[in-house]
Amino acid sequence: MQILLLSMPDSFEHTPTVAVRMPNGALASLAGNVDPHHQVAIADLILAQSSVQSTVTRLMRELRPELVGLSVMTFQRGTARRIISLVKSINPDVKVVVGGYDPSLAPEAWTHPALVVDVIVRGEGDITFRELVRAVEHKQPLAGIDGLWYRTPDGMQRNLPRSVTTLERGEIKLPRRAGRVLSGYTYMGRPIDVIETSRGCTFDCSFCSIIEMRGRNFHRLPIERVIADIRDARDRGARAMFIVDDNITIDVPRFEALCRAIVEAGLDDIHYLVQAMTASIAQHGETLAPLMRRAGFRYVFLGIENILEDDLAFLKATAKNTRRGNPPSPTGSGEASSGRQNATMAAIDVLHRHGMYVVGGLIVGNPDDTRAAIDANLSFAKKYVDWPYIQHPTPYPGTPMTKEFRDRGLIVNQRVDEYDGTSAVTRSAELDADEIEYLRWRADRWMKLRHMPAAIRLYPRFVLTHARRMMAHTFRGTTWRSALGLESSREAFRRYKQIRARERRYLDWPDPAPADPDVRLTLGISQKPVYDLRQFNAQRPTSNAQPLPTSNSQ
Repeated sequence: MQILLLSMPDSFEHTPTVAVRMPNGALASLAGNVDPHHQVAIADLILAQSSVQSTVTRLMRELRPELVGLSVMTFQRGTARRIISLVKSINPDVKVVVGGYDPSLAPEAWTHPALVVDVIVRGEGDITFRELVRAVEHKQPLAGIDGLWYRTPDGMQRNLPRSVTTLERGEIKLPRRAGRVLSGYTYMGRPIDVIETSRGCTFDCSFCSIIEMRGRNFHRLPIERVIADIRDARDRGARAMFIVDDNITIDVPRFEALCRAIVEAGLDDIHYLVQAMTASIAQHGETLAPLMRRAGFRYVFLGIENILEDDLAFLKATAKNTRRGNPPSPTGSGEASSGRQNATMAAIDVLHRHGMYVVGGLIVGNPDDTRAAIDANLSFAKKYVDWPYIQHPTPYPGTPMTKEFRDRGLIVNQRVDEYDGTSAVTRSAELDADEIEYLRWRADRWMKLRHMPAAIRLYPRFVLTHARRMMAHTFRGTTWRSALGLESSREAFRRYKQIRARERRYLDWPDPAPADPDVRLTLGISQKPVYDLRQFNAQRPTSNAQPLPTSNSQ
């Protein structure tokens, strides 16, 4: 069977395609887990942002797939609908399958007949998709395949959910990277790939979709299998590697063993990027950080989330940002201090001391945030993190945070195309959404500019060659008048918002969504204007906010 797998072209603000174009690892895993006689083509449309329509059209006509699968996140929903409509216009008989976080957690957004989706894969897709392909190939019923919703003449049928896969048993095969039909994956000029070493997380942060997607659990791939995966990616040219694990630092001894295995296998000439938990890095950094650096780790995304105690409690992220035991007193006396200590400063310090850069993940604009609360987090990021990854609370389907924002009437934007993390779609009790986003945007771009010298040291040729395009992206909306202070930065922000809105249209194809307002609300298409300057006014300063004490207070 001919199969075409597509990931969407929509990208995040903090990972502009001029510098970062990563493959979708889930699609390569799907390809690797279907029976080997099937011909599977993978097209990561992030590599074809300026030619999505022509690329999809060409692939449909050249490959003539019988099944097309799309991996979709919530903010990519509108793009996916248009691509599906385009695909069906070329071949009305092709079977269309959607999966990923959005179809898994908001399947009702994909069931309307006008969207012509045939099958929804919910949850992990490796085994479910393999069983689906077998059933389609042999014209067998789909009723017995856990994890599927599928269309019949009587409507969308809903099978039982599928349990998460226990990775330790070796059920998940290596990705089939050979199926990729587009090229150009890059990280700062280095060819990049993605790998996974584990799945799941045992924490229940209110903003995260992982628990709703797969429950609270943590499963590990054997280290030998991980090394084989890295070697396969390296043999295909990768010189940078993003480890996509939900929370690799849940098991620090295993992470340390992986670092040693990378060195022993001679795979330490790759630049690794990883997400990590501040508590684990703070607690085990003195032994873990040297191993990470020796293995080739360069950037570590730290889930700081917020530096204010009330906000951490709302985000349910206190535990993973708490250092256990009794670290030295922040007064510098050297005595052990009692009580809970935020782990952020200790984690940043140990990573910096061992030559790694910190990508600081923070969330601002929480329900009770004031201007002072947001300023405190932005000031912290400016002082301590190397690359800011600052986002706003986003009411993704199924997260506990979504319910609280909805119950308090703080969701002001139902357009899920703008649910990209850096577009503020919720307000706080004291600040409107545009003001929250403006405060982040104004500070964020200068933090990124300050990281340029470090980026030049690591990737001199790429940065010097692409600096102009990188800065043009970071300072979108800025003109010579705003640069010279002859107009308000709010005017530049207004232009940035308009540019960002235009960037979300990746193909000139009509949206098949029905006109019915109730249906459109279910699909995440509100009637709110994309941007209205009249609603954008300065807010008065409000009460002071005090950050948590840290184990290394400044």
